[in-house]
Amino acid sequence: MKRLTRPIPANARSFARSESGAQLVEFAILLPILLLIFAVIIEGGRLMWSYQATGAGVRDATRYLARVVPSDVCSSGGSVAAWKTKVEGIVRDSSTGDAIFPSGITINSVTPSLTCFTGDYRVSQVGVAQVTANLTVTFPFAGLFELAGGSRTTFTTDVSDQSRIFGT
Repeated sequence: MKRLTRPIPANARSFARSESGAQLVEFAILLPILLLIFAVIIEGGRLMWSYQATGAGVRDATRYLARVVPSDVCSSGGSVAAWKTKVEGIVRDSSTGDAIFPSGITINSVTPSLTCFTGDYRVSQVGVAQVTANLTVTFPFAGLFELAGGSRTTFTTDVSDQSRIFGT
């Protein structure tokens, strides 16, 4: 009977039994998962930063409105509708990202409102300005969530702030 296979050389047998490259193979398997986790952490942080910036914009718009509206707006029967464009601009300017790093937050509407409360012995009515922004937050890795079986890639919420009107 003739032998059909050649004997394996000794150096090839030692290469097959060697475990010196096992760490490299394990690292190559884990690297995509680690990069994905890192990217999700970074994008989640950017999303929270954008949300905070939008909240700060709403707060700044409310402070602006509390200063420019006349202090007698409640007794004179006025409204805050005239400042809607300026207030919306303040909120939008504070929440937009740049072209390289878009924010992931879309502002649907900004609504200024006025509420009048009965005052104490010093003033008869006190005006309180409120700015409410309705926003849609889009998750940065929405496509990956859908691949993993997730169905919720956006959510809509309101951010609001209010301040007493001190007037000009």
